[in-house]
Amino acid sequence: MNLSNTIWLIPLYPLLGMGLSILWSPGMISRTGPRPSGYINTLMTFFALLHSLLTFLTFSAQSSQYFSVTWLNAASLHIDFEWSVSQTKLIALMVVTGLNLFAQIYAMGYLENDWGWARFYSLLAFFEAGICTLILTNSLFFGYVMLEILTLGTYLIIGYWFNQTLVITGARDAFLTKRVGDLFLLMGVVALYPLAGTWNYQELAAWAQTADLNPTTATLLSLALIAGPVGKCAQFPLHLWLDEAMEGPLPATILRNAVVVCTGAWVLISLQPIIAISPIGLTVTIAIGTITAIGASLIAIAQTDIKRILSYAVSAYLGLVFIAVGMGETDTALGLLLTYSLAMAVLVMAVGNIILSNITQNVTMFGGLWSRRPITGLSYLAGVVALIAVPPLGEFWSLFNLLDTLWATQPWLAGVVLAVNGLTAFSLLRLFCLVFLGETKAMTVRSQEQLWLMVLPTTISAGFVLHLPLFLTNWELFPELEAVFSLPSLGLISSSFLGIISAVLLYGKGQPQLKLIPQSIKNFFAYDCYTLKAYQVTVVFTVNIISRLIAWFDQYIVDGLVNLIGLTTVLSGQGLKYNNSGVAQSYFLSIIAGVMLFGFVVCFPFLV
Repeated sequence: MNLSNTIWLIPLYPLLGMGLSILWSPGMISRTGPRPSGYINTLMTFFALLHSLLTFLTFSAQSSQYFSVTWLNAASLHIDFEWSVSQTKLIALMVVTGLNLFAQIYAMGYLENDWGWARFYSLLAFFEAGICTLILTNSLFFGYVMLEILTLGTYLIIGYWFNQTLVITGARDAFLTKRVGDLFLLMGVVALYPLAGTWNYQELAAWAQTADLNPTTATLLSLALIAGPVGKCAQFPLHLWLDEAMEGPLPATILRNAVVVCTGAWVLISLQPIIAISPIGLTVTIAIGTITAIGASLIAIAQTDIKRILSYAVSAYLGLVFIAVGMGETDTALGLLLTYSLAMAVLVMAVGNIILSNITQNVTMFGGLWSRRPITGLSYLAGVVALIAVPPLGEFWSLFNLLDTLWATQPWLAGVVLAVNGLTAFSLLRLFCLVFLGETKAMTVRSQEQLWLMVLPTTISAGFVLHLPLFLTNWELFPELEAVFSLPSLGLISSSFLGIISAVLLYGKGQPQLKLIPQSIKNFFAYDCYTLKAYQVTVVFTVNIISRLIAWFDQYIVDGLVNLIGLTTVLSGQGLKYNNSGVAQSYFLSIIAGVMLFGFVVCFPFLV
């Protein structure tokens, strides 16, 4: 049985659930409450996961299938809606639908007393449909359309609790920041079609092999195509939105931090052959990834907000994906996305279990939760070891593949990978020590495990990431075990345990034991290297000045000219009204004289 021909149905499952949820919008069905909307969307997501799984089990790993239908055919513009099915895409679909299923079950406990279920679950379904379509599409044009839809979805779901000031600010900033990258990406998409004559990814890759572009054109095209993923993946300098997006509901954060941010990287991987036309484009990709990976890892260590520690870890690991793409290692980049997304989902769910029953997110006010939250603590540790390089778990092999490529050719980039791995291990273990170890504090003395609706998806996800190597072996994505004893592998393992041991030594009792770093340096990283201040005195200040100049020009020049014409007309009329004589012959003479004068002025050039 070949189910690949029906793969296009997968995005329709969540869309159907979203449409049915409208019935439970405020003012329509009130007798049952909003809960049925959540149950329906969860059921639709389960069907999408089941469809993806069955298709994967019946799909041949040796082949990819391509489909196409005409979407627009006008004059010389022909646009097809193209999609393809491959083993990689089916795995991605299972990850997206599976994590969204967990997020929806988790939300039933987290938002138990919230009356906005219909809107929230509709937005989760909106995300799922958009991401699944992005995965399946084989066209850059529709890939861009899906990214725009996801930008809208991000704005709506971050602003879910729209009566809170910080939520409104976070939603607005996330939308505007992403729009900056989207604008440049749109320029690249539009400019690419006349050059390549297609938006099909395979045809673009073939065209890129023989493309003969002006170096300036190639560079500008590459930079434009990079800008969109930079915003979507929260990379420097468009990274601040992810920090503010943490004001949204935590169940949505599961999907956003684990999957949504990866959509930009997915498009970037597909565009790698075009970006490779320009060496400058590849260099910029690596530079952005390096700056973000190192910077975000250091910033995460200085944070005290439990959710923001994870948000900077997200940016750091996606920075490694940018490095892999810049080096041309697209398969390695896909492996990083797979293992990262699963581990990050576990971490976010474990953190959500802690946040819900406490009125603070400040890690310095926690402590002693290990005896009260053993399931959450074990799940969090499972997420930590799955995210850093600890053999034989999945992220170890993904990082090893990247490091093995860089070890001989780019040793300084290999050092970046080792540093990011070690710093991430330190920051995540620091969070664990501050929250779970040490003495019990006032905020945690009555903290207990959450509802089974939250604990169950957390533990199942934790168990899955621990067993991921078994799946990698079956999918022939598991390197030889001899690689564990190679020099790059030993370097990775050493960096992981160095970060873990350092965190335990410094924070093992729940509070820092040594204060080696000056407060000024801590503040520098705690405030995101003052990036926001830098934006305010540069970009915001410049835009402010330009806006004021334009407003002044519009008010006094444009409006002034219009008002001057109107005033002249009024004054002329007021002056002429005193010349009324009441003699019709005089009026007729004035009209004739005016017409003759006008005719003379018009004809004068022809008379000379």
